[in-house]
Amino acid sequence: MSQKAFDFDELFNSAERSAVHLEMRDTYGVVEGNADFAAWKAGDSSSRYDRTGRRRAWLELVARTVTRGVVMRRARIVSEPVSDYIRFEHEGTGLNIEAGELVRWLPRRQASDIALPGNDFWLFDNRVVRFGHFSGDGAYMGEDFTDNPAVAKLCSTAFESVWERAIPHEKYSV
Repeated sequence: MSQKAFDFDELFNSAERSAVHLEMRDTYGVVEGNADFAAWKAGDSSSRYDRTGRRRAWLELVARTVTRGVVMRRARIVSEPVSDYIRFEHEGTGLNIEAGELVRWLPRRQASDIALPGNDFWLFDNRVVRFGHFSGDGAYMGEDFTDNPAVAKLCSTAFESVWERAIPHEKYSV
């Protein structure tokens, strides 16, 4: 990995063409999402439709980025039947789409012959990669950045292969 320091927010602000995200886990134990997930599991899905709460900053970032002409795409590789967490994510994805993100889902069985990096990633303008690291139970453990052209190419190729096969959000049922 490159020792060069990158700022995640600045990568969105400086992106000129694309920001793509590949998610490959069936559960995330992200601290700020746990309360929403617990409420959702208890029958309160209001957080999935809340534009003003915890998700507001993200939705505003997406809208600003897309308004500048940057294409934002997110692909999720998921096991089927899907986990409760994936159902939770699926239910809230409509807000991401309204903000301007394009989202697709790929059943894991259809990804077996795709060469994938070992971690979820963001790729900005096909040149800078931000890898997200998670523990076995999904807790966020940090990030690494690289501008190594070979790593960026691996991630770009993997993302495009997944995207080509994946099902658009509006057609994917959980």
